Amino acid sequence: MEGFGEASSGLFGEALFPTFAAMLEYHLQSKNEGPATFHFAVAALRIIFMGTPEFAVASLDALVKAGCNIVGVVTAPDKPAGRGMKMNESAVKKYAVEKGLKVLQPEKLKSPEFLTELQSLQADLQIVVAFRMLPEAVWNMPPKGTINLHGSLLPQYRGAAPINWAVINGEKETGVTTFKLKHEIDTGDILLQESFPIGEDDTAGEVHDRMKEIGAQLLVKTVKGIGEGTLEEKPQSSIVNLEISSSSSPDTHALKHAPKIFTETCKIDFTKTKEEVHNLIRGLSPFPGAFTYLNDKMLKIYRSKASPSPSKGGVLGSFITDGKTYLRYVCTNGYIDVLELQLEGKKKMMVDEFLRGYRVAPPNLL
Repeated sequence: MEGFGEASSGLFGEALFPTFAAMLEYHLQSKNEGPATFHFAVAALRIIFMGTPEFAVASLDALVKAGCNIVGVVTAPDKPAGRGMKMNESAVKKYAVEKGLKVLQPEKLKSPEFLTELQSLQADLQIVVAFRMLPEAVWNMPPKGTINLHGSLLPQYRGAAPINWAVINGEKETGVTTFKLKHEIDTGDILLQESFPIGEDDTAGEVHDRMKEIGAQLLVKTVKGIGEGTLEEKPQSSIVNLEISSSSSPDTHALKHAPKIFTETCKIDFTKTKEEVHNLIRGLSPFPGAFTYLNDKMLKIYRSKASPSPSKGGVLGSFITDGKTYLRYVCTNGYIDVLELQLEGKKKMMVDEFLRGYRVAPPNLL
């Protein structure tokens, strides 16, 4: 390795040594994974990755496997959790430590100490996946800017919960977008997008799991394009204008937003249709969970279906059960069948298991 380093310095100059070192490390890591192609344009970029939850790990892993030169990982500080208040590390930190990557965990993103350390890494590009809002001093630091992976087909569903709201609104399709950060949240110029379908019974959790893998690969394509200088940035305003001009009814392309989910959002409103209630339930599953009440106890519903049984009236929000196999709630145009649930103080379970161990009183038999 010392001979390789000396030859690299003398023959190609010191500036290129990190690229060749990255190339060697990439091939050593990939030797058992089949044929691979190393991209000099990717390895030449010094990249800082910013993220915290498990969703972001897929993207960081894809970048590492693609041979990207990750010079630093910024994630949330460790926090006490659980009964013993043991310090809990973010999913991104755990991965970064495992891979031997430099980790930064600032309490405040505007602190002079953090900004100085960030600057010292001399990054060409920063990548943000599921992280907090950045101050301009951070996102405007690298010469090639900061890119974000967002869980929707921007400009639709800007905001904190794009996956949830796409499912809640009954969308048949969603996707991922890479874009350049700017002052206004989720409004920067678009780099790449990829769409995929949402099934009529898919939960937000299932969409999340597909999205993190699709988004990770889109992010790698984006970095390659930036390194090669082949990407064309598209203002989001041009996409909105194009959609409106190609439609005879502009209202169908009105922007939909994805604000934070609050407790009131999760309360099921049975004056809505059974289809709307079903979409709310799957859009909030597995977290935080849509809820109603059963015998004065909170009941979270994680899976459901719009019942094919014809409506026979009943008080909206009241339940119907045979005490063995089904539990239904009355909606404005029929019933919603509960499939998976969790009663306050109980574990999550399927409806038949629940009914075998819990007497629903008073019984209201259909």
